[in-house]
Amino acid sequence: MLYIVPTPIGNLQDITFRALEILKKVDLILAEDTRNSIRLLNHYQIIKPLSPYHQHNEYKVLHHLAEQLLEGKTMALLTDAGTPGVSDPAFLLVRECIKVGVKVECLPGATAFVPALVNSGLPMNRFTFEGFLPLKKGRQTLLKKLAEEERTMVFYESPMRLVKTLEEFGQYFGAERQCCVSRELTKVFEENKRGTLTEVAEYFKSKTVKGEIVIVLQGTE
Repeated sequence: MLYIVPTPIGNLQDITFRALEILKKVDLILAEDTRNSIRLLNHYQIIKPLSPYHQHNEYKVLHHLAEQLLEGKTMALLTDAGTPGVSDPAFLLVRECIKVGVKVECLPGATAFVPALVNSGLPMNRFTFEGFLPLKKGRQTLLKKLAEEERTMVFYESPMRLVKTLEEFGQYFGAERQCCVSRELTKVFEENKRGTLTEVAEYFKSKTVKGEIVIVLQGTE
C-alpha cells in the first residue's frame, strides 16, 4: 500500500488525525526533503525510517520502491508542504504502483492554491491551475494562449521572480487585469494583496518578498 499524505503548508496544526495515524503505522516514509519532514514528524513525536524521494532521484529509485511495495511494505509519500503531485513529485510513483498492482490511497488535505483561490475575491466556479510556468522554453507560447483564457487562473511562483512575472502578465494579459497574490498562507505573516497587475507589481517592488507564492489571476472578459 502506498499512501499519499498531504502535509501542512505552514501551520503544523493543519494536518488531519488520519494523516498522523497513517504516518505512525507505515513501514517507510518517502520525503521530498527529509530535513523538512523530520521537523513535522518530531513535532508529533513520530519516529519512522525516512527515505528521500524527489525530482532528482525519482527515476532512479522508482522500480526499487515498487518492488518493496509488492513485497508487502507500506509507505507514505510526503512533500515539503501540501499535497504530493500538485507541482511536486508523485505522478511517476503512483503510475508505477497502478501498473504493477500496488494499491494507492490519497488522503485529503492541505494544498496552497485552494485557500488562495477562495480568498482572492475572483470567480472560482471555473478555474484552471497552471502551477509553475516554464522558465524559458514554451513560456511565451503558453502566455499568449492563456491571454484568451476566460476562467480564473492560478499560478505558483518563487519570491525572486514574483515582480518580473507580474509585469510579464501585464504585458500579455493587460495591466488592468485583476489579481491576488497570496504568500505565507496559514503562517503568522500571511498576506493577500489584491488589485490590478500594475498595482500589485508596484506594491511588491518595494518589499523583500519571502515565502511560498500563489498568484490568482482574473480571466479575460
